[in-house]
Amino acid sequence: MEYVCDAPHNRTWFRLMTEGEAISESLEMKHAVEKHYRRERDRAAEAFQPRTSVFIEQDIGKEDHIRRSMPMFLTLRDEDGKALVTAMLPQKGRGQGGCIIVGPGNADPYPEHADAIRALAEHFGLTLDRSSCYPYRR
Repeated sequence: MEYVCDAPHNRTWFRLMTEGEAISESLEMKHAVEKHYRRERDRAAEAFQPRTSVFIEQDIGKEDHIRRSMPMFLTLRDEDGKALVTAMLPQKGRGQGGCIIVGPGNADPYPEHADAIRALAEHFGLTLDRSSCYPYRR
């Protein structure tokens, strides 16, 4: 995981950097972030254009391309490392594309963690309101 920013009440946002971290997040949070991570990573990998036709060199730059191209997957953790919220934001935290923010079991994280979500929004200069980011609202 990679540090992103601090949030109020000793919570911290981290970026999920590997499929293994996404799998762990899915298991701990009881939702399907790993499926979304894998799908977005595969899309970014398919869009990669090698800079050379030399077979052994064709993957040079591929990981950087994937990292720049796919949405950001983030996790909010408390001071003990417990996962509290999972977020998917547009590429590099900016630009086009939707966001998804969920709590454990796809529950609404806004009542308990709105201040932490606001800190993430301010960090990236985004609006991460409940009506557009929580997909299971009623």
